[in-house]
Amino acid sequence: MKTAIYLLTLIFFTTSSTLSAQIIEDFFDDYTIGNMSDQNPEVWSSSSGDPFTDNALQVVEGGNPGQAGYIGPSAGQDALLLLGNQTTGIATLFFDVFIPAGSSGYFNIQGETETNGSTGYEGAGNGGNGIFNSGNMFFNQDGAAPGVFIDETTGETENYPEDEWFNIEFYFDLFTFKYQISIDGNFVSQSPVPFQADNVLGAIHFFAVDGNHNLYIDNVVFGFPIIANDDFSAANFSVYPNPVEDVLKIRSNSSIDSIQIYDVLGKLVLSTYPNTIAPTIDMSALNVGTYFVNVTIGNASKTIKIIK
Repeated sequence: MKTAIYLLTLIFFTTSSTLSAQIIEDFFDDYTIGNMSDQNPEVWSSSSGDPFTDNALQVVEGGNPGQAGYIGPSAGQDALLLLGNQTTGIATLFFDVFIPAGSSGYFNIQGETETNGSTGYEGAGNGGNGIFNSGNMFFNQDGAAPGVFIDETTGETENYPEDEWFNIEFYFDLFTFKYQISIDGNFVSQSPVPFQADNVLGAIHFFAVDGNHNLYIDNVVFGFPIIANDDFSAANFSVYPNPVEDVLKIRSNSSIDSIQIYDVLGKLVLSTYPNTIAPTIDMSALNVGTYFVNVTIGNASKTIKIIK
């Protein structure tokens, strides 16, 4: 099964530093189509019952690519993406979302989650509610009505593309208990948002809020990137997957100025200047082997060993 929880170590070529992360990766492709049930209970659960029957996450065709998870309009359908009740560190969570035109979507951030006998998981609401509707994501951090607020300082919302996959990313600072969210690299709130309840990152709760709800999710990656080099101390920074098949994703809290990829002989085989916090690099044309990816942010740079 592609889904895994493991310790990932990326070795930096130019220094002896390492990037370590406890990772959840879920691409949905090796599940059985239909009800998630208890196919992966360490990662996916439900707040409404155990075993996870009609209200569970569904596995469907039409992912990005392959299969995807799905929360449809059925009453009470919900799912918990279990993040392990984290209390310290800098955590990042990425996943892709698809919402058909005219449909809605919903999630909320949960605090500590714990089992409650035979009735599934209980969790305290720890962050705001994300409402997707008609190409706008409204994020309610203070209990106001959906759509009232996204950022208290500007009052802005953030757009998302209907009828196509987009990426949503969470940056959790569990030292200060604040977080930010971005859509396709654009931050929804310009300043970090404080946790609302306990200082625990427990889960992301996906819930069918109405009969118009259709939310697909794919390519879930969660972990704790740690940069051991002062050059990148100001940036949350992660590179995945490694090994890579076709597309390499790089995520940072600071805009990435340039990316150069070299083969083992030192030949430059790919170069790009993304000027974004969330570039994707198409490596499908490169041969199988070892490559070194040099990433530059401002005056700092780091080279990472990647296996294809």
